[in-house]
Amino acid sequence: MIASALMTLALSACRKPSASVLRAHSVINEERDGRHIILGFSQIGAESSWRNCNTQDIIQAAQKANIQILVDDAQQKQANQLKAIRSFIVYRVDVIAFVPIVETGWDNVLREAKEAHIPVIVVDRKIQTSDKSLVAGYIGEDTLSEGRKAAEFLTEYFAEKKGPLRIMEIRGTENSSAARERSLGFRQVIGDDRKFSIVYSESGDFLRSRGREIITQFMAKNDGLKLNGKNIDIIFSHNDGMTLGVLDVLEKNGVAPGADVVIVSVDGEQSAIDALKAGKLSCVVECNPRCGEQLMYLVKTVANKNTIPEQTFVQESVFTAGTDFAILPPRGY
Repeated sequence: MIASALMTLALSACRKPSASVLRAHSVINEERDGRHIILGFSQIGAESSWRNCNTQDIIQAAQKANIQILVDDAQQKQANQLKAIRSFIVYRVDVIAFVPIVETGWDNVLREAKEAHIPVIVVDRKIQTSDKSLVAGYIGEDTLSEGRKAAEFLTEYFAEKKGPLRIMEIRGTENSSAARERSLGFRQVIGDDRKFSIVYSESGDFLRSRGREIITQFMAKNDGLKLNGKNIDIIFSHNDGMTLGVLDVLEKNGVAPGADVVIVSVDGEQSAIDALKAGKLSCVVECNPRCGEQLMYLVKTVANKNTIPEQTFVQESVFTAGTDFAILPPRGY
């Protein structure tokens, strides 16, 4: 079983993990005070190449750190995550890490973990809890900053234009920290500039199919990209999956993305970078999926009964037409 898992890791980079790997992936583990470290990890699903890369990066980092990891795919359902976390508690893992689908509804299961003396690390998305001691710490992207960076690009890009500039926002999953903070950060910046106005905002659940659906329905109900007879000047999409879905529809309907409408996206998938290079996107704010190595450091720290920072952010960039793509390595997702 271990040999098979290692072979899977050697052949995969950031490709979609196989079902068998997601069910239970074990690697040779590290002794800690005379016993092994076992990490239980609950991922929200495999809805995008970004998510698959995030999962695979964590699995590979566990292998490198000699930590045994048990991985569960929640298939976009909080109930499945609650069940997985409770199974980790029963299994008596040393540390639990999970990517929360939504922000709320975790306190009871986290209390169970605390009573079992199992530290919990929140990954990628944040949660709201009545007791901060239930969580050892958070690691992932600074989604508030990502929203601010998207808006800062627009204020600079349109610095010489008087406006008005009308914005369509395609948000991520409702009640997720990523969607809430990207929206908040974006509004914190454009709220100071009256020439910008958000005239339409809808949740696309971070799915490419929903991005296609939202823009298709909008264009069918209105005059193409015109709302109340006035053009949509900007589309701000919370992730590349939804953005790529929007591009699919716009181009089929004779709209030239990048020329007829300015599009800003978040993530940094290779497909989005390619669209940026082709002039179809104007800005891509990076959301870095590769947090595995830092996560394993935090796992070792809490497994040895030490504290970790309340928040650990991964490094992220902003890509525009001015980016030197010649030195930008392939994204791998």
